[in-house]
Amino acid sequence: MAQSLVIVESPAKAKTIGKFLGRNYKVKASIGHIRDLPKSKMGIDIEHNYEPKYITIRGKGKIIKELKSEAKKADKIFLATDPDREGEAISWHLANILSIDENQKCRIEFNEITSKAIKNAVKKPTNYKKTTSRCSTSKKNIR
Repeated sequence: MAQSLVIVESPAKAKTIGKFLGRNYKVKASIGHIRDLPKSKMGIDIEHNYEPKYITIRGKGKIIKELKSEAKKADKIFLATDPDREGEAISWHLANILSIDENQKCRIEFNEITSKAIKNAVKKPTNYKKTTSRCSTSKKNIR
């Protein structure tokens, strides 16, 4: 039986949402951000159109490996990070490391963790908001 992968930020949310969605869904947590700009050096490449240079956050390698493994087994991947600027940035990084096509409707949003809200969100995935995720990067670049 095919399974869909749902990625949220928090392990507690993963557990609750997994109960709502049932056995056709595997729900995993990214446990927040997985990549960031380096703190020890310039995080943008000024010679190449100010391209950000992301690095994996220390300690997140195991989580990334696990998410990649689960993504390979899934027939669909849903990114269910928080519906704010940071959540969009996390979704963008997840889509990037999992090689999700930017035109694929993989982003689900909900403002309450109820069975009805989660099931409705899964029925109506959208594209992740690249513009919003870039806001997060811009904010970090000017710090």
